[in-house]
Amino acid sequence: MGKGIGLALRGLRPIAEIQYLDYLIYGLQPLTDDVASLFYRSAGKQSCPLIVRTRGHRLEGIWHSGSPMGMIINAVRGMHVCVPRNFVQAAGMYNTLLKSNDPAIVVESLNGYRLKEKLPDNLNELTVPLGIPEILKEGSDITIVSYGSTIRIVQQAMKLVEPLGISCELIDVQTLLPFDRNHMILESLKKTNRIVFVDEDVPGGAAGYMFNKVMEEQGGYKYLDVSPRTITAKDHRPAYGSDGDYFSKPNAEEVAAVLLEMMKE
Repeated sequence: MGKGIGLALRGLRPIAEIQYLDYLIYGLQPLTDDVASLFYRSAGKQSCPLIVRTRGHRLEGIWHSGSPMGMIINAVRGMHVCVPRNFVQAAGMYNTLLKSNDPAIVVESLNGYRLKEKLPDNLNELTVPLGIPEILKEGSDITIVSYGSTIRIVQQAMKLVEPLGISCELIDVQTLLPFDRNHMILESLKKTNRIVFVDEDVPGGAAGYMFNKVMEEQGGYKYLDVSPRTITAKDHRPAYGSDGDYFSKPNAEEVAAVLLEMMKE
């Protein structure tokens, strides 16, 4: 992190590598004290365009599958925090960040390395706007808000409830900092009157952050017909193995059960 800061302050565009998101805690002090606050401390006269590349979320193992997003976003206000669901999207975020003077953390999806994606023709030019969610599927009954690896879990859950006539609108926030600048999630909630935030941080972590943004700051509570929900990981480090990945973090059956419960309420 120190080397990255030095390079960035000298006009370069460094990408500093942290192998796993769980290990970001070792470099968090200079990020929160120096990088995140530099623009503010210098009254806008200095920038530190450091990009921290790391990967986390779902994988098997205690120290290689963490999602401490709440800890990160509350420590690095002043940096962008990008949470791409796949690697085409991640490439677009890197392209965007390399053209800016702002520091950022990009959290790639660990289990996404095992998936194949369609390679776009314009990968080098592709950019992703920061703070603008993407509606992956339109629906009329329930708004589902998520990001990163959990998007695929939600998509599996949606397939389970679609035969029952439940129409879900799936929104990928894309970035946690900044978050939904144009209040797209609120507009979706006005249509569906039901909302659930799905995340694999601990309870009260990033899902609680998103809940606060939409319900309180954006006034989403005014459009609710049923109680809003958050679906998160359990209050512990992920247990080891495939069973640990399934039971420690949200799974498709769990999400589908909450969707059914919301429709019955």
